[in-house]
Amino acid sequence: MARIKGAMMTRKRRKKVLKLAKGYWGSKSKHFKMAKQAVMKSGNYAYIGRKQKKRDFRQLWITRISAACKLNGINYSTFMNGLKKANIPLNRKMLSEIAINDAEGFAEIVNKAKAALN
Repeated sequence: MARIKGAMMTRKRRKKVLKLAKGYWGSKSKHFKMAKQAVMKSGNYAYIGRKQKKRDFRQLWITRISAACKLNGINYSTFMNGLKKANIPLNRKMLSEIAINDAEGFAEIVNKAKAALN
C-alpha cells in the first residue's frame, strides 16, 4: 500500500492561516509558525472582544438613562424599579434611544414610573 503524505491538506491549512494573517507586520504575515501564533492570539482577542462589546454597550445605555433620569428628578435604580412595578417592558437599549431622541416621551415614561411607586 502506498504511503500517503499530507501535502495537500498541509498546504491548505497553512494557506488558510497565512490568509488570516494578511496585513500583519513583518514575519507574522509571511512565516507560518509566527503567523499561526499571531492568528491564535488575535482569535482570543476577538472572542474576548465580543463579550466586552456587550458589557460596554449595556454600560453606555445605563449611563444615558441615568443622565436622562437625573434631568427628570429621579435616580436610575428608582426609575427601573418604577418601570417594573408599572409593567413597562422596555429594555435599556430602547430606553436610551428614547432618552436621546424623544425627551418628552421619556419624561412621560418617568412620570408613569413615579406614579407606580406611589
